[in-house]
Amino acid sequence: MSVAQHSILVLALRRQMSPTPLDRQAALRELLHDAEEGLIGFDPISPLKPILGDAFEALMDRLTRAVFLRYGLPWWTEEEKGRHKEADRLAAASEAVHVAGWSAEEVRAVLGIKIKPLVEDPLVALYGGTPWEPWPASVAADRFTAALANP
Repeated sequence: MSVAQHSILVLALRRQMSPTPLDRQAALRELLHDAEEGLIGFDPISPLKPILGDAFEALMDRLTRAVFLRYGLPWWTEEEKGRHKEADRLAAASEAVHVAGWSAEEVRAVLGIKIKPLVEDPLVALYGGTPWEPWPASVAADRFTAALANP
């Protein structure tokens, strides 16, 4: 699954989880939360990140801050970051099960994600299609660009 499709999924989950509508800045932060991975063309799974070390983490943080600066977004508050991480982990667990074919036990053991993966794909309600099917690159790009223009 592309970073673009994953980011749209996380935004959809945050909207579902939020008791009130997300404002434009919060929606953009969700949509752009992995933009640094798109910039470097590398999306490491969570267990690999500590192995890559502090320099890699610092680079990713600087790139994220640059993206947020470009879009005029304030940095996450602790509360916002916590809500985001819940949606991001739920998306990652669900993608691992439905897209990569992992078991829920493997998600817990390898990724350290304790959240129960979703059964239904929230993006089907928004875009139609086959549940949990990765979008072609051109479709993902078009949908991401549209979401970016109107978060």
